[in-house]
Amino acid sequence: MNPLPPSTTVIHRLSRRQLIQYGSICMGSSLLAACTNNNQPTNSSSQLDKISFGTNWYAQAEHGGFYQAIATGIYQKHGLDVTIKMGGPQVPSGTQLLVGGAVDFFMGYGIDAINAIAQKIPKITVAAIFQKDPQCLISHPNTATKTLADLKGKPIYISAAANVTYWPVLKVKYGFTDDQKRPYNFNPAPFLADKTSAQQGYITSEPYAIAKQGGFKPTVFLLADYGYTTYATTIETKKELVEKNPDLVQRFVDASIKGWYSYLENPQPGNQLIKKENPEMTDDQLAYGIQKLQEYGIITSGTAAQQGIGAMSEERWKALYDSMVTAGIYKPNVNYKDAFTLQFVNKGIDYYKSA
Repeated sequence: MNPLPPSTTVIHRLSRRQLIQYGSICMGSSLLAACTNNNQPTNSSSQLDKISFGTNWYAQAEHGGFYQAIATGIYQKHGLDVTIKMGGPQVPSGTQLLVGGAVDFFMGYGIDAINAIAQKIPKITVAAIFQKDPQCLISHPNTATKTLADLKGKPIYISAAANVTYWPVLKVKYGFTDDQKRPYNFNPAPFLADKTSAQQGYITSEPYAIAKQGGFKPTVFLLADYGYTTYATTIETKKELVEKNPDLVQRFVDASIKGWYSYLENPQPGNQLIKKENPEMTDDQLAYGIQKLQEYGIITSGTAAQQGIGAMSEERWKALYDSMVTAGIYKPNVNYKDAFTLQFVNKGIDYYKSA
């Protein structure tokens, strides 16, 4: 069993931030600094490059590879002393944190990256850990609701952020209308009380909670399988860092991807850190999250199946941009190619699994 980091692990506290991605994803309450264990190099931390990485919610399986890279010493082997700034409620956006210098890298998503370009914000996506966004819609088990299209006309609990992410796509593609919308406050009680309704969620989280609270297995529709093509759990940074220190960016991307391969093979080291940072996280929830990440091909499907975790393609970014233009989210004159770079990814599975 890999040990937890020693007692010299540095834990800090953050003050405040605001809700972002999908209306639920936000920054949070504590920081976890990378440190040494018995399997790590003997380099002192003063010889390592210190960087900070902001996640989009409380520590969970969806962040496992990053915690794994700390727990197993992968970051340190790449010359990095990484501090994870864990997410949580009521904190400023990842874009604000990046531009303001509070973090060096942030866990983002594709739609927001293109939106930043439209607003002339100098950030860029350097890797996409999730090939599929785990965002889903959840309904009560009903023989009349077999596909996503069957939710047309039914009340659906969605967050405010859905209005500028997946909801316009559903309106264009499936004829959903705004009068279906109900405010979602990240509490399943209204959904559980109305058997005709649906609600948003993460494939790795909310279905598990609903099954436990409601006593039934809900019907789940992963939006990525219905034309919602955004990348998720991306690694973002400022364009200035890419231009001035590409070696640092490359090492962080490589080490993070290797952390994800390690986590999918044996998640125990990363899970120990996750539970330490988020004491409410249970072994059952972690196991469920990992199972769904693998079952739905969230991480290793598509381009990543050949070119490695974190892979991206220009074609995929263009498809995302085009779908958002059709949905009326973007104007057709946004230079979406400025939202990403393929410089640091697509190196092949063997590259990332090598020592």
